[in-house]
Amino acid sequence: MPMSPVRDDFRRSQLAIGALFFVLGFQYATWVSRVPALKARLDLGEAQIGLLLMTCGIGAAVSFPLVAVLMRRFGSRLLSVLSALALGVILLALSVVPNYPVTLLVLFCDGVAVGCLNVAMNAQGAALEARFERTTMSRLHATFSAGSLLAALLASGVNVFTGTLAVHFGLAAVLLAALVATARAGLLADGPQEAATQEAVTQEAATPDSATAQGRKGRRGFALPTVATLWMGLAMVFGTVTEGAMNDWSALYLKDVVDAGAGLAPLGIAVVSVMMVCARVFADGWRTRFGDGRIVRTGSLLAGLGLALALAVGGLVPTLIGFACVGLGVAAVTPCVYVAAARQGSDALSLVAAMGTTGLLAGPAVIGFVAGATSLVWGMAAVAASAAVVSLCATRISWPAARDAPADTRLAPEPT
Repeated sequence: MPMSPVRDDFRRSQLAIGALFFVLGFQYATWVSRVPALKARLDLGEAQIGLLLMTCGIGAAVSFPLVAVLMRRFGSRLLSVLSALALGVILLALSVVPNYPVTLLVLFCDGVAVGCLNVAMNAQGAALEARFERTTMSRLHATFSAGSLLAALLASGVNVFTGTLAVHFGLAAVLLAALVATARAGLLADGPQEAATQEAVTQEAATPDSATAQGRKGRRGFALPTVATLWMGLAMVFGTVTEGAMNDWSALYLKDVVDAGAGLAPLGIAVVSVMMVCARVFADGWRTRFGDGRIVRTGSLLAGLGLALALAVGGLVPTLIGFACVGLGVAAVTPCVYVAAARQGSDALSLVAAMGTTGLLAGPAVIGFVAGATSLVWGMAAVAASAAVVSLCATRISWPAARDAPADTRLAPEPT
C-alpha cells in the first residue's frame, strides 16, 4: 500500500533535516581526526593545538548575535544550506592553510558556521515536529553521532592509501556538497513557521503580565532574553557540561582512580556514547508517552544519582554502570531543550544554542580545575551535580504536555 502524502512529506523532510545533523557531525569529526596531520605539517606544539581546538568553540560561542540576525533575515532553510556548504569550503581551506595564524582564522570561521548550522537545523527539526505533530528531534540528534562515526571510518580508509590532507578533505567536501544538494528540496520553508511565531508573539504581547511579552519588546531589533529562555539556557549549559566532561574525563578516571588497564580505560567513553545513541533512537517514543518535561527531569536526575552512587561505591563495574546512567539520562536533554527554545523564537533558540556551546567548551576545563584543586573524584562529583542542576532547571521550564507530544510512529490527521 502506498504511503499517504502526509506521511511521505514527513519522511522526506525528516531525512533532509537528518542530513543536516549528519553533515555537522561528519564535518567536525573529519578535521578533528586529522589534527595530528595538521600538527606535523605546521610544526605545532601541544599548547598551540589546544588553542586551535578552543578557537573553533569560541567562534561557535560568540556567533549568537550574528546567528540571531541571519535567522531573521534568511530563515532556517536558507541559513542551514549556506552554513552546511560553508563547512565544506572550510575543509578545503584547512587542507591548504599556509601557517598557524591562518589556521586559527579558518577554525574561528568554522565555529561561526557550526553555530549557524546548529541553530538552523534545530529550528528545522522543531518546525518538523510542530507541522506534522510527531516527535523526532531525538532521532535527528542521533544522526549527528552517525556522521561522526562515518567520518572516522572514512579517515581510516583514506589513510590506508594516502596521508595527504587535500585528498581526504577534498573527498569529504564533495560528499558534504552532494548530501546538502540532495537534502535541500526536503527542507521546510520558513514562511508558515514565521507567521505562526509572529501570531504567538502577538498573543503574548496582549497579556500585560507576560514575562515573555516583556522579553519580546522590540522584536525587529535585538530581543532581550526572557526568564524562561534563561532557564532553558542554564539547562543546556549544565547538560552540555555533563556530556562534554564525560567524554573528556571518563577514560582518565577509569585509569587513575579505578585502576583499570589501558585496554579497559576507553570503555568509559564507549559506554556513555553507546547508551546515548541508543537512548536517542528510542527517546522520541518516551517523549510521546511521558512528555518532554518528565523525560528531562527524570533523565538528568538518573544521570546525577547514578554517577554519584558509582563514585561512592567505586570499582570498575559500578563505575561503568554509573557512566551508563549518564549516557541514558542526558541523551534527551539537548533535543528537548532545543524544541522548547524554538517555541520561543529564533532569538531564544540562538541564545540557548550559544550557551550550550559555551558549556561544552568550558565544562571539561572547569572539571579539570576542580580536579586539580581537589581530586578527580570530586571533579566527577561536580559532573553529577551538573546533571542534578539540569533537573532543577527543568522544573522552571514550560514543556508541552504528554498528550500534546505526538508520536513519530503514527500518521498525522489528513487535512480536511
